[in-house]
Amino acid sequence: MTISRSVVALLAGVLGILACSAGGSSTDVCDPGPSAPDLAEASGVEGGEATPGSDQSALPAPTPAELAADVDAARLEADLTFVAQPRPPGSAGWQQAQDRCADVFAGAGFAVERQAFAGGVNVIGVLAGTTSPDERVVLSAHYDHVEGCEGADDNASGVAGVLEAARVLSAARFERTLVVACWDQEEIGLQGSRAYANRAAQDGEVILAAYVFEMIGYASSEPNSQELPAGLDVIFKPQADQLKANELRGDFVAVIADELAHAAALPIEAHAAEVGLPNIRLELKENQLDSPVFGTLQRSDHAAFWWAGFPALMITDTSEYRNRNYHCAEGPDSVSRLDLAFETRVVRATVFAVASGLVPVAP
Repeated sequence: MTISRSVVALLAGVLGILACSAGGSSTDVCDPGPSAPDLAEASGVEGGEATPGSDQSALPAPTPAELAADVDAARLEADLTFVAQPRPPGSAGWQQAQDRCADVFAGAGFAVERQAFAGGVNVIGVLAGTTSPDERVVLSAHYDHVEGCEGADDNASGVAGVLEAARVLSAARFERTLVVACWDQEEIGLQGSRAYANRAAQDGEVILAAYVFEMIGYASSEPNSQELPAGLDVIFKPQADQLKANELRGDFVAVIADELAHAAALPIEAHAAEVGLPNIRLELKENQLDSPVFGTLQRSDHAAFWWAGFPALMITDTSEYRNRNYHCAEGPDSVSRLDLAFETRVVRATVFAVASGLVPVAP
């Protein structure tokens, strides 16, 4: 019941912000009004917030579209290049990626925690909301990877997306609390995200949506560059038909969501259309979230949130169904093979969605 009420609150906020972004003039729509009621007392990581700039009291709240436009491709590329090196757990590359996450979060004004668990370390940043701090929106990616592979797409691309989004979003203030995270040990059973999601559930945290970047840098406009998982054309026929009509080009971003994350997915689609990013959404029902039939759609950290009872969605270029060098299987998973313009559009659409759910407020 708590989750359902949270999603209703999130949907109301998202629809209002989308209406305002579209130019609506109704005071009832564009005025945020009273804050949503506290649904539970959040505990765990203590929040912090970025230091406001000088004399900003007369400025209006930034719109989600304005924040999305601030995503910088050069900063994305710098983070991507830094993280893309072999970094199995415990290695020098693993430590450097972990430290990069902590340094960027701290530099952007987040309260930073390194959550240690058996075998790994999560890096978590918290930016406290102003009027509804107990309500949280999470944006995350895993930073670990397999031995002997640069892992540029998997998942330096996702980490770079989180770091850039953290910088951009920290420039604003929001009603709700933003949590950003770099998960460890995704490659061996989603261990890091499970440690966090299970702790959040035990502590009674209210997570309105958990966005997860999982490989967001590879795209191809060549016909038949996209494969479909077995059975997808039957279970999700309209989406499969859409891809076939586009000659199975791997030029889109996929959003894998559960029903409770429906509201969180809508603004991604809205802004993707604005920035020219093809996209498809696959939405699972509650009884499908842990079914082995849908195992292909459970293969990243969003599933840890599903299993803990939170709304979550994965944003992905579809992994090995497009990128043949997944885990360096057929060649290097290197930065040179990625499409930075594609990744930039993915991050912009996601920043728009996250900001919509957080609800910007005037500085």
